[in-house]
Amino acid sequence: MTDLVLALDFGGTKIAAALVDPSGSVVRSSRVPTPASDPWDAVVSVVSSVVAGSAVSGVGIASAGPVDTVAGTVSPINVPSWQAFPLRAAVSSLFPGVRVELAGDGVCMALGEHWRGAGQGSTFMVGLVVSTGVGGGLVLDGRPFGGRTGNAGHIGHIVVEPDGEPCTCGGRGCVETVAGGPRMVAWARRAGWQAPDDADAAVLAAAALAGEEIPLEAFDRAGLAVGMAIAGAAAVCDLDLAVIGGGVAQAGELLFEPVRRALKTHAGLSYLAGLEVRAAQLGGEAGLVGAAALVR
Repeated sequence: MTDLVLALDFGGTKIAAALVDPSGSVVRSSRVPTPASDPWDAVVSVVSSVVAGSAVSGVGIASAGPVDTVAGTVSPINVPSWQAFPLRAAVSSLFPGVRVELAGDGVCMALGEHWRGAGQGSTFMVGLVVSTGVGGGLVLDGRPFGGRTGNAGHIGHIVVEPDGEPCTCGGRGCVETVAGGPRMVAWARRAGWQAPDDADAAVLAAAALAGEEIPLEAFDRAGLAVGMAIAGAAAVCDLDLAVIGGGVAQAGELLFEPVRRALKTHAGLSYLAGLEVRAAQLGGEAGLVGAAALVR
């Protein structure tokens, strides 16, 4: 019996696969852009290139959501051609007789950081990815927690501005509408920031680090929103740690300082006194490591 696990991380912009050993180390990996339509052939291609004839003992799948872990289907918001797509069954057909597990990408990010990254030693944690959107996942009592359908932990859709901007989820004023990278840039432009047409969150961060007032305020708003959401999730789930990764989080203290400031204001319950916030350590490998952990 092989000791290698195949991890697949399916997202709206990239499809990644890796062979992961029992220690959680990535042995071999590959990734390709997600095609605009019908991405199954791309999944088969990237999986085949990574497996390359190796035997695997299990397959763990992390997918953008919503997911349905009971039915084994995925309906990624950014992949309209895949609505209720039977991803678990489709992958199982490639590996007959091998255990295949599916979870949301936020859950897998959290699980990966818990196993091999910044979440080591924590028992009750939330992992966040602050990037184009704001995703999240929960590890409760040391185990991944997906809830009834596998979608628990979507911290990016906690409401922080009741009269705020419409969100892609159909709601209004979610954390994602304040802290998602493109939303931060759009807010800064409306506030008067002068920047090139192709400016993104990285350009916004550079401007903030240079001391520009509006970009600094954009990061302050984002960090406060993320901190408020962490405080709410921590109060509900009795968390001891929040691990934050993603492209926007690469701005470091521009984001983390207002997050911690928000926790001082909003996480006032006595049992939250020890709540920590840490930067993620695994980068783009977190979802793959977490997917592998589903079947370890």
